[in-house]
Amino acid sequence: MINPMPPSSFAAAYCLDLIAGDPQGMPHPVRLMGQAISQGERWLRHPAAPANEVLNGAALTGLIAGGSWFAATLVIRAGGVWGEVLLAWTTLATRSLLDESSAVLDALDQDDLALARNRLAMIVGRDTQALEEPEIVRAVIETIAEGLCDGVVAPLFYLAVGGLPLAFAYKAVNTLDSMIGHPEAPYRYFGRVPARLDDFANFIPARLAALAIVTGSFLMNRDPHRAWQVFLRDGNNHPSPNAGQPEAAMAGALGVRLGGMNYYEGNPSPKPLLGGEGRCPTRADARDALQIALIGSLTVFTVGWLWAMWRSHRS
Repeated sequence: MINPMPPSSFAAAYCLDLIAGDPQGMPHPVRLMGQAISQGERWLRHPAAPANEVLNGAALTGLIAGGSWFAATLVIRAGGVWGEVLLAWTTLATRSLLDESSAVLDALDQDDLALARNRLAMIVGRDTQALEEPEIVRAVIETIAEGLCDGVVAPLFYLAVGGLPLAFAYKAVNTLDSMIGHPEAPYRYFGRVPARLDDFANFIPARLAALAIVTGSFLMNRDPHRAWQVFLRDGNNHPSPNAGQPEAAMAGALGVRLGGMNYYEGNPSPKPLLGGEGRCPTRADARDALQIALIGSLTVFTVGWLWAMWRSHRS
């Protein structure tokens, strides 16, 4: 049965994440998911007919997502409220998103381009070692916008709608997508199911994240009208059905141009421009993006908590 997370547990998990983030050395379920995916890939991914590769990838996806759901259910039954709160904390990433993005900007403030590139490489998949400051700043802003969806809005949405098991299944699908959901060989067919499932799972959260950015831009005295316009105009221009939604809203809010050429393992990967008439982003824009993301996170949390309160009073 799908039930929303109790409002008190929902608030406690969010506050823990906002205060403590992801402490170094603390065991993290996503790392365990990653290990399980790697092991499952060794068992199931081998050259075969495309249909068989798709089926094997679907089997791995079902095992990891279903196992994550089951594990979260066991924790709730065995660990009670605090087990639920602590595990829900691990699904959220507001503090990590803010801290890791800020660390890149801090290195730029120190005129340490090499350090900024290395720190950026820890939070993005693109090649970073040849990037100059404007491209580093662009990457940070895009990461903040997309991370607001994957690491904040989506987990909050699933915690509020379906509780810890649903949020944990979402994290499993998101992790599967990041590891094997690639259109290039050798994952073109094996990773197709998790990639499409991740697109489906993030469809609503991505658009909620864009709305949260519009709200944040209003409270930050930026340009919510332009954020809304660029979101509607450019949100679907991205190759991903979801990543472009919050990125377009952020481009409009800041009045900057996002997208362009990225490189992955030396291979060029052009992305459509979002807010193409905007200016090149600066460090100050990236700092504002952090504030907009924080306000957006608090906004979505508040709406989710009110929803959980309403559901708890109805039941």
